[in-house]
This record gives sequence, structure tokens and C-alpha cells, in this order.
Amino acid sequence: MLERHEGRRTHPYRDIVGKLTIGVGRNLDDRGLSADEIDMLLAHDIAIARAACQALFPAFDGFHYKRQAGMISMAFNLGQTRLAGFRRMRAAINDGNWIDASNEALDSYWARQVGHRAVEVAALLRSPDKAG
Repeated sequence: MLERHEGRRTHPYRDIVGKLTIGVGRNLDDRGLSADEIDMLLAHDIAIARAACQALFPAFDGFHYKRQAGMISMAFNLGQTRLAGFRRMRAAINDGNWIDASNEALDSYWARQVGHRAVEVAALLRSPDKAG
């Protein structure tokens, strides 16, 4: 009954009194999200970013965890389609050339947009193959 009364919306909208609302009548202005809801959304979004990396980088699951973290951060931020546009970086990664991959990430419009995030991702890509 609630869905019939409230509707089901996948994107935020303003309800009839101007409150930012999503889902089935979820009032974001007054109620927001709980820590558990934020964690659930984040876990879901990380899974999507990981799947994007696995699709773009056949050896992804074998990458050092720091490199995986860097690539997941990029995929989370860019989405699979825009990450796929980093052709030279992808080629370098798929060839195991992490220095070139790091340089390609930094030599991008994305890096100029996100600043320190790109520097941190590039450092993760340059991480040694061994744990530490």
C-alpha cells in the first residue's frame, strides 16, 4: 500500500511540499540516511566499481591490494564507461607497466579535476608488487 500511495522513485525529487525525497517516500531533507544505510549504499557502489575493474582489467583479481584500491577508487569516481576511455592507462596496466599507468592517470583531465585524489591513486598504482 505504501508504494501505491508514495510511488517508487529511483532518483531524488521534490515532493508536493518541496522536500527532497527518494525511493518510497523517503524524506532526505528531514530524515537523511542512517550510518547503516550509508554503509549499505557504499558496499553496493564498491561492488559495482570492482565489477567494472574486473571487466576492464582481466588480471584485476591478481593485482596487489593497493593497486586494486586505486583502480576501484577511479572506477567509483568515473564509472566503467569513462574509465574505459583511459586507453593508454588501461593498456599499460594490462601490460603490467604500473609506472606508465600511474603517469597516464596523472596526465588527464580527471586528475586536474580531482587533484589530490589522483595523486593518491597514482601512488597506489606505483605500489610494489609485494605486500607492505
